[in-house]
Amino acid sequence: MKDCNCIFCKIANGEIPSSTVYEDEDFRVILDLGPAAKGHALILPKEHFKDVTELDPKIAAKVGTAMKKSLGCAGFNLVQNNGEAAGQTVFHFHVHVIPRYEGGPVIAGWEPGKEDPEVLAETAEKIKDAL
Repeated sequence: MKDCNCIFCKIANGEIPSSTVYEDEDFRVILDLGPAAKGHALILPKEHFKDVTELDPKIAAKVGTAMKKSLGCAGFNLVQNNGEAAGQTVFHFHVHVIPRYEGGPVIAGWEPGKEDPEVLAETAEKIKDAL
């Protein structure tokens, strides 16, 4: 299924030009137009899926490994946003693969919080019940 109004469907299927770094029958991987770091890529499925609840990524590790080999980055972040509250702006499932360089800027991170073990147990049960 494709969404004719979705810009990522159009890019993934070659209707809009992009800097493609990988393509197969299911995915196109492009360089992000607004990169967080040199080599920042987006994995776009050719079919339209709104978010991760509809699809699991299959090639993120392959792209990240190629970035480490070709760009000399020390590692990479996988970033995937689901819903407006999480920062999703294009509602076509996609994964950001962001190369990380030694001494480079902090791109994604947070201060680890603390939680009471009883609250963790309650939260775990709620999630289990929803599964």
